[in-house]
Amino acid sequence: MAKADLHIHTLASDGHIDPKEAVRYAEKHNLEVISITDHDTIKGYQEATEEAEKRDIKLLPGIEITSDFKDRECHLLAYCFDPNHSAIKKLVWHHYQSRLKRGSWIIEQLRNQGMELDLEEVKAEARGGNIGRPHIAAVLENKGYVASFKEAFIRYLSDDQLGNIYNEYYSHHQVIDIIREAGGAVVIAHPGRLYSEEELESLVEAGVDGIEVIHPSHNYQTQKQMEEFADRHNLLKTGGSDFHGSNKKYQKYFGVVTINTKYVYRLLRLTNQRKETIA
Repeated sequence: MAKADLHIHTLASDGHIDPKEAVRYAEKHNLEVISITDHDTIKGYQEATEEAEKRDIKLLPGIEITSDFKDRECHLLAYCFDPNHSAIKKLVWHHYQSRLKRGSWIIEQLRNQGMELDLEEVKAEARGGNIGRPHIAAVLENKGYVASFKEAFIRYLSDDQLGNIYNEYYSHHQVIDIIREAGGAVVIAHPGRLYSEEELESLVEAGVDGIEVIHPSHNYQTQKQMEEFADRHNLLKTGGSDFHGSNKKYQKYFGVVTINTKYVYRLLRLTNQRKETIA
């Protein structure tokens, strides 16, 4: 069976592996197709393209976009869009700025609790990539405010602790429209227990093309439920390891949590037809 992993993170967002190294790692694990899906940026994909060509790995354009859905975050995976499309460039720039503003807001909440940290420290931790809560957690751990990454989220950075988190992300409707306009496909990321069936139905009505059926957080029962939902709505099925390139969550699933490439070619057929229609 030819294998694919359509959910990989790198240093361009909250991963801990260079994009080129991610490609080499994919070759080592006998993956035929991959997609680098960094949070709100395509830098990882762009940096990996030459290495993928050199190693005969099929690299799909990808991104995991944070959107606003019913006043909370919703992560949407996008694939096979035109990375040079003006709407894509505008989206990633807007979300880069949104992440800086959200990071500043979170830092302010922590400073109000007596912790001394600033945005520049967090940006340094991100090493040029898009900043996120994992980078803030790393700074808290480095400065001794918490003993571990996990403790940082439990005590300070979870949705429950932060409450209504400031953000300026595009709505899920806007994200879906932009990706389709750029010839891509939109997939609901790791839905698992995140959404009720009614909410999933709402995302389908908004125009998503698929659902991430296979993910490390999905047990057999959840995977089966997601497959049945996809079949009922004639949705694409995708999957991947959600690899971040370190000893953190999902590390052991790289090369193990994969999908058959037949699902990739269904994705490619849809996006190729979409691009032809746009042209």
